[in-house]
This record gives sequence, C-alpha cells and structure tokens, in this order.
Amino acid sequence: MNTHKIGRLMAVAAVAALSTASLVACGGSDDGGGDSGGSGGTDVGVILPDATTSPRWESQDRPNLEKAFDEAGLEATIQNAQGDTAKFGQLCDSMINEGVKVIIITNLDSESGAACLKKAADAGVTSIDYDRLTLNGGASYYVSFDNVKVGELMGTGLDECITASGKKGGNIVYVNGAATDNNAALFKSGYEKALEAKIADGTYKLVGDQSGEWDATKAGKVFDQMYTANGGKIDGVVSANDTMAGGIIARLKANNAQGKIPVTGQDASVEGLQNILQGFQCGTVYKNTALEAKAAADLAIALIEGDEDAAAALATGTVEDTEAGRDVPSVLAEPVWITKESVVTVIKDGQADAAEVCAGAIAALCTENGVPQ
Repeated sequence: MNTHKIGRLMAVAAVAALSTASLVACGGSDDGGGDSGGSGGTDVGVILPDATTSPRWESQDRPNLEKAFDEAGLEATIQNAQGDTAKFGQLCDSMINEGVKVIIITNLDSESGAACLKKAADAGVTSIDYDRLTLNGGASYYVSFDNVKVGELMGTGLDECITASGKKGGNIVYVNGAATDNNAALFKSGYEKALEAKIADGTYKLVGDQSGEWDATKAGKVFDQMYTANGGKIDGVVSANDTMAGGIIARLKANNAQGKIPVTGQDASVEGLQNILQGFQCGTVYKNTALEAKAAADLAIALIEGDEDAAAALATGTVEDTEAGRDVPSVLAEPVWITKESVVTVIKDGQADAAEVCAGAIAALCTENGVPQ
C-alpha cells in the first residue's frame, strides 16, 4: 500500500485553492433523476452503489455531491444502482451515451466497475473512483479516505473501549465487510495491524473472523454463531460499519448483553450515533463526506477544463491497484474516531441531523453529551 505517501494537509489545501480559483459555465445538479437540463449538457455523471449497505450514500454523499457540483457550476446527474450490477451497467451506458465529460463511480464490485470504466475510457470519458477503488479498473483518479487508517481507528478504538470497561484483555471477533469490496480488505488490514501486537502477546484472543457482507441481518447471524460457539464469552467486536453493528447489537439485546460488549462501527450513521449515545456501541469512524465530495467536484472541474496540472496538484499521492500493479493518483481525506463525547462533532459538521439523532428518549442523552437540539 502506498497510502502513507499521501500528504493529507497538502491535499486539503489544494482542494480549497482550486475551488476558489476555478471558473466554469452556468451549473446546477439534479437530485438523481437524470439530466438537469442545463444548456451546456451534463458535465458529470455519478453512480452511487445502493441505499442499504450504509445510509451514507443517500443521506450524506448525495447532498454533499449536489452541493459541491452546484457551487462549482457543474451540470450533474446523480443516480443510484440500488445494489443491482445490471442497473449499474445500464446507468454507466446511459451516462456515456449522454456525453458526460467525467464519470464518477462507487462500484458494487470490481468486475462490473471495471467494465464501466473501460467503456468510459474507450469513449474518451475521464473517470474517478469515488470512495472505493475498482481493482484493475483503470480509473484516472481516486477520491476517498485513508481506508487503512479507518481500520486502525476501529482497532485502537476497540482496545480503548475494552480497557475503559475495566478488562485487561479477552476474546475478540471480527465482523468484516463484503469480500467484493476492496475497502473491506483495507479496513481489515488496518484493524489487524492495530491489534496484532496485543493478539501476539496474548492480551486478546481472536475467536471469530467472518464477513457480514455490509448487511445487518447477515452480520447478526454470523455474530450469533460466534457468540454461541464461544459460550457467550466475547469481550469485544470489530464491526466494520454501523449497519452491521446494528444487527450485532440486536443479537446482543436478545441475549440481554447490550452495552456489556464493546462494538465498533463506521459511517457515523443516525443509528450508529444513537447506539453510541445509549452505550450499545463504543464508537464509530466518521468520514466527513463533504470533504470527499468537494475533492471529487474540484477534480472534475480541472479535468473538464483540461487542466492536468491542476488535477495533479490535487492528487498529492497514490493508492496501489494491487491487481493492475498500478499506482492510482489519489486524494484522501482524514477519518476521525467518534465516541459519546464527540457525537456533537458530526452534528456541527452538518453530516447528521440533530432532530433525527436526538428523537424521543435519545433527547436527554443528547443534552447530557452537549449535542445541540
């Protein structure tokens, strides 16, 4: 991995500088229904993966991308493949035929993602992998977070939560993301790295390691299997996102063990933040997708204007496509570990709605933890 070559602060500064300097024709973005109807046609086509593996795609990424494109003056169409690779391919074909200048995709898997990127290249359309790198896909650029660091935050976060509970070690399990998602492999490499020394010295014993496929029900089932196999003696859970954490917590509730076993997460979803405030989930990795969307929009501006120097200035590092043996020019943002005391950060950044997070009985917990309502 070459992610550690990223100059993150330089990338953020470059994004801001390019944003203020770039001038393009009149713009606007649609809300996912197709061509926004601008006189200059559609500049950018975006394909989001689904609306189920994480609520972030529709609740965070779509509005952040819309805002970034609007501010940049770009005509954009944002569509969602709804977890269907056939629909993903149809959307890709439609956008290329429509004449988009840049296509931005979050793949469902590398195979279907690569097929889209090849079609884009053949049509002379520049491509950006958004959030997930498409292995052997050939994207021109990659915009995401440091996903190994995301995993490291889960690992160190779990260690801190177990220590804070008064335990000096114990049995831990991994509930990983989908095997088809390259990010899941990067996350896992991060939490394995963070916990390897304490597993090696016997502080922790890894007693389960399965995929939950980014699905709450599947994650709950595999956790149940691990919980039963170990006679309920599990002291910590690395769950690779909040959606799966919700399924795991549901199984813990069924065993009257909610809040007794630390569980990690990722995405700072409404459910995840509520579980953290209630003490059911020990923390989540927060990825401010406004930064990610802004970087993608600014890269799109540079590419549409044919300014390769400006694009290169944004991409201050690379991420390795391990299948193609190629380093992909990349812009990575910095993830943040969120606990009960820092839920307010997500609210203040505008990446979660206080009214949703603090609904009902959660209101008192929000007040206790300084979350404005």
